[in-house]
Order: sequence, then structure tokens, then C-alpha cells
Amino acid sequence: MPKLPQQLKKIAVFPGSFDPITKGHADIVRRALPLFDKIIVAIGVNTQKQALFPLEQRMQWIKEVFKNEEKVTVESYEGLTIKFCEKKKAGYLIRGIRSAADFEYEKTIAHLNADMLPGIETILILARPEFTSISSTIVREIIRGKGRVDKFVPKEIARWFKG
Repeated sequence: MPKLPQQLKKIAVFPGSFDPITKGHADIVRRALPLFDKIIVAIGVNTQKQALFPLEQRMQWIKEVFKNEEKVTVESYEGLTIKFCEKKKAGYLIRGIRSAADFEYEKTIAHLNADMLPGIETILILARPEFTSISSTIVREIIRGKGRVDKFVPKEIARWFKG
């Protein structure tokens, strides 16, 4: 893979499935905003996985959550995240860390990404303590069980679900 060109703007990609976006995800983006000129919340489409919510719905929710943040855009992509970063001329990846296990996993991926695209930097942002137990997987289980999710997802999404 070619080396990343010198950046004119600080563009970051925050990749994930966001099925659905959680308060933890939204907090990571908001805390990263002062660091970058643009943050692309990038929904990875994995044809091997079945999402609970359609891609269009997830994109709409994220756009609604960040409607007042002009530096945040929402896109989807297929394939390697690093290829998407290269295409978007993003020099940074943002990842949230909830635990030591997350750190070990993300460290490995960050090293592999840097091997594939020299110059890419992965910025690890620690989740706030109140968000460390929240994951999209757990939120999906609560939704399937008809439970209340207002403590776990942004208010723009919580209104869609009545527990």
C-alpha cells in the first residue's frame, strides 16, 4: 500500500457497525472533535454479519445525533477500514477503549493498519467510566427483550424504543 500523503486537513475516521450507536460512541466523537478538522463516522458493512438495524436507519440515527456538529459526517464502506481511510485521505483512526482487552485488540489492529498504510495514526480514547459497560451488542439484547434503552443510547435513538 502507498504511504499516506501529507495532510492538509486533520481528517479522522471513527469506524464501527453502530448497530445501534450508543452514548459511549457519541461521547467518543464529541471528545475527539477539538482534535480534528473533520470526523467521518464510518459504518462498516460486513456481508458476513446480519445487522439488527438496516444501514440506512443507522446512518440516519448518527446524522440526527450529530446534526449540530458541522465537522461530523456519516458514511458507509465495505472492505478494509484502512482502504477507506486512504480513499478519504484520513490520517487518523479513532477507537474507543472500554477495557484492557479492548486495548490489546486495538493495539494489534493499529500496528497492522500502520504496516498497511504508513503514516496512519490510531487515536485511542478511553471510555468514561459510566460508559464502560455499554456495547451495541448488549443494547441489541435489551431491545430484543423489549427493555428500556434510554440510559444506553442517545435521546435521538431512545425515542424509537418503548420498553
